[in-house]
Amino acid sequence: MIAFILVPGVFTGPYVWDDTASRLTAAGAEVHAVSLTGLDGTRASTGEDIDLETHIADVLAVIDPVAGSAGREIVLVGHDYGIHPVLGAADRRAESVARIVYLDSGLPQDGVPALAAVADQGLREEVLRVAGGRARGSGAVLPPPARDAWQLWGSTAGVPDTALDRLTALASPQPLGTLLQPMELTGAAATVPMAGVLCTGGGASIAMVQARVDFGEPALQALTDPRVTFFELPTGHWPMLSDPTALADTLLEAAAGRGHRLTPAGAAQPEPFLLDVPELPRERTGNVDLYLPPSAQGPRPALLFVHGGPVPREARPTPRDWPVLTGYARYAADNGVVGVTLDHCLHAVTDYEPAADDVAAAVERVRADPRVDADRVALWFFSGSGPLTADWIGKPPPWLRCLAADYPIMAPLPSWGRLDSRFHPADAVAHAGSLPLVLVRAGLETDGIAATVEEFLTAAHESGADIEVIDVPNGHHGFETVDRTDESREAVHRAMRTVLRHLTT
Repeated sequence: MIAFILVPGVFTGPYVWDDTASRLTAAGAEVHAVSLTGLDGTRASTGEDIDLETHIADVLAVIDPVAGSAGREIVLVGHDYGIHPVLGAADRRAESVARIVYLDSGLPQDGVPALAAVADQGLREEVLRVAGGRARGSGAVLPPPARDAWQLWGSTAGVPDTALDRLTALASPQPLGTLLQPMELTGAAATVPMAGVLCTGGGASIAMVQARVDFGEPALQALTDPRVTFFELPTGHWPMLSDPTALADTLLEAAAGRGHRLTPAGAAQPEPFLLDVPELPRERTGNVDLYLPPSAQGPRPALLFVHGGPVPREARPTPRDWPVLTGYARYAADNGVVGVTLDHCLHAVTDYEPAADDVAAAVERVRADPRVDADRVALWFFSGSGPLTADWIGKPPPWLRCLAADYPIMAPLPSWGRLDSRFHPADAVAHAGSLPLVLVRAGLETDGIAATVEEFLTAAHESGADIEVIDVPNGHHGFETVDRTDESREAVHRAMRTVLRHLTT
């Protein structure tokens, strides 16, 4: 028999698993929802002497009697913060655990506290403020969020109002020692098969994890082990509340070892650009590459392609050498304008300000080139560079003839935390004036990213912005690489024709 041991996340107790547990039980599984000390939803904790070790002990107290029963295959499931006590317990009972399921959680590392997994910088600062410099919190607690603040801890997409009311009513203060005590791992848990369940309502996807693996992130290379599988759920961060049936079905699939497996970095050669464009030489200066028209006469308009991210600092090749971007730049140059690719420093979601500075500096370097018509420049953004568009949309300079964006992320995803208001394109678009905007929308976009695009388009239409939407109905995020179809090719052609029309007239 499969025995699921379900461990909840921050502020929550075993009650969050009620509906999922009943469905797993109906399917013939044994289920144990762990009550973490101080987080059972029935009392407020002072946090005194409660730390990560306390919660690891809580999980071990459930594992040991179950492991002592013959014929039980233990599957540990950790949601959110809950993966930290799960991994700590699995590290000490690796021989007793058949599989670990990471439910919309981070990847805890030895020596790193759970606080490091909190994306929102403001929340991290609040935790440290409450701790007041006391080691491991020393009894301090973090109050649970108000009803309208759960979104800061993860997308609440799909959670019914009644469930959100109950979550708020039963939430308990989080003992700070559980967030501040560094994880201590021996590496034994690395031998246990694992599954990752990604909730796309927060913007996560298997494709994005694969991309990060392909970038060469060292910490993620272990995820290509054949014993590691992945699943997606089209809902927010709390699937046990928003879709317990789908979650139960997914957990059963994960327990059986099924799911998507990642490809090791370098296992496949990058796909060439999906259009047949000529090979053109480039000129490289600093972090900027220029692709010049073959027969340029006089200064020519320029089109800069701004890569998405975050991209790990150690990623090789760097974005300006990615086939998609070099293909677009050569396509632009073949049509008589200077195509430009660049590297900027968006290595983490906290890097938008320096990345914006990099892009602005690259633009000025290109405009200063005597072969470029400084009064006719366009910018084309991709994916995670979407927030960078706000600077240009909110105060468009007269020489900016068009701004385009492919499958952009137009607001901070729930897993990112809060971004400075400077990087909110939906707020900036009211000031776009007559700047032509082109947005290429992937019809099969992840729910979380699609929501940011709709927010932006709603604001654009309400403000009367000059925006053209080019849809790729059967396209995914990064469709130029993953959907090499006539539909994708036509979308690229149409977008380029539109941008060039604004740029050259």
